[in-house]
Amino acid sequence: MTNIEHGVDQFKPNCTVAAVIHHQGKFLFVEEQENSKIVYNQPAGHLEENESLITAIQREVLEETGLALEPDYLCGIYYFHRPDLKLYFLRFCFVIELEQWLTGQPQDNEIIDTHWFTLDQIKEKRQELRSSMVLECIEDYLAGNKIPLSQLKSNL
Repeated sequence: MTNIEHGVDQFKPNCTVAAVIHHQGKFLFVEEQENSKIVYNQPAGHLEENESLITAIQREVLEETGLALEPDYLCGIYYFHRPDLKLYFLRFCFVIELEQWLTGQPQDNEIIDTHWFTLDQIKEKRQELRSSMVLECIEDYLAGNKIPLSQLKSNL
């Protein structure tokens, strides 16, 4: 076996990033369409080739909200299986604490709109959340989970 072939047949989960964006008890969500159904999610998306995790979340937040923001820390790393899609995800959830209200304009055509929701409003929309990880990330943020960005290492 040559080095080129190493890992070709190994399992590889989808690597995604998400952002809990918070200001004064409200969270910034995106409204999007998934399989002809309207769902709500944090700004989130897939890691792209030659992209660090921090660059990925900055890009996704900009594309989905129109806001150029810097992450403060991570609130969790999640391994999630979606049996309906037969897919596995490794999600890195970042936190962005805002000092003022911001309104952006989504640049991604798949994003319908952005919304600021309270925790109670998010729980009311539980059935409309893109996945159970959405609420789990917020609960971990509210529990005070903090992983410093300095813990993310990259050779890119």
